[in-house]
Amino acid sequence: MTPTLRIVPGAAGLVLLALAAAGCERTRAEAPATSAPTAVRTVAVHAERIAPPVTATGVLAPKEEVALSFKVGGVVARVAVDEGQTVRAGDTLAALDLREIDAAVTRARAAVDKAERDIARTRRLYTDSVATLEQLQNTQTGLDLARAELETATFNRRYAVIVAPSGGVILKRGAEAGELVQAGVPIVTLGSRSRGVVMRAGLADRDVVRIARGDPAVVRFDALPGRAFEGTVTEIAAAADPATGTYRTEVNVPSAAGLASGLVGQVEIRPAARQSFTLVPVDALLEADGAQATVFTVSDDGRRAVRRSVHIAFLAGDRVAVSDLDGVRAVVTDGAAYLNDGDAVRVQP
Repeated sequence: MTPTLRIVPGAAGLVLLALAAAGCERTRAEAPATSAPTAVRTVAVHAERIAPPVTATGVLAPKEEVALSFKVGGVVARVAVDEGQTVRAGDTLAALDLREIDAAVTRARAAVDKAERDIARTRRLYTDSVATLEQLQNTQTGLDLARAELETATFNRRYAVIVAPSGGVILKRGAEAGELVQAGVPIVTLGSRSRGVVMRAGLADRDVVRIARGDPAVVRFDALPGRAFEGTVTEIAAAADPATGTYRTEVNVPSAAGLASGLVGQVEIRPAARQSFTLVPVDALLEADGAQATVFTVSDDGRRAVRRSVHIAFLAGDRVAVSDLDGVRAVVTDGAAYLNDGDAVRVQP
């Protein structure tokens, strides 16, 4: 009779789902009708300090997303970039119609010129005791105010043109030429590459307490099967998101810098190990039922199969962390499905 696979809570339940998907829930086939030893292969088992991985779904994005806008309102003259376009630091991204702004700069500069003439004349009159000290001071104040107005107009003129502060990719275009926009309205959103790209994922409280900054991680995308991207945990939120109850976690993924922003993938974080487990190949497990499974080892003389029951802790890549294998140095992989406890075996190299 084919054993059933029961879903159990916690990491063991997830492991069993993975094992079922990988075809690891196997039943022993009927033993060949022969008394000859069954040919098997064995794989050494290892005891390692390892922790159950933390897995979550996340989204790839630049570390910095900068919403760029104009300092003053006005009519958009041009937007020079489109969404998805790569830009370099210093590239012009958008600009306002500068006629009104340039007129304000000209007016402020003319006011400074007049104020400089006024104070020069007042100083001469003050030297000749014609102008009073108060008149001289008032003229100086007028010059200071005119210079401040010019500085303001020049500053506004500078930020009437949007320039890329760093290299990156345009994530969003929020305006078109001819539109009247207010100051501070985002015109383009730049995904800056100055601080790399990150995988952002929300972790439950039971998972976030197990990880720390610096823990290694692996990121995989359904859109890029067969590829794995190494990363490192760089940020862990100190408070949960009120809407979801999860803690935002960022994994820096340097090797994914050239990928499109917004890719959805799976992130597997490997916390620091706190406990020692015995690791066996997935192929060695038989009759997985809940958190229990069976493996076969070989007797000390190398001639007989020995059945052992194990408790599954979690899946670790192509291996499974198990307990109840103290003293066992190798488990049977090839040929295990045909064995019964005590069967004669021949270990192949």
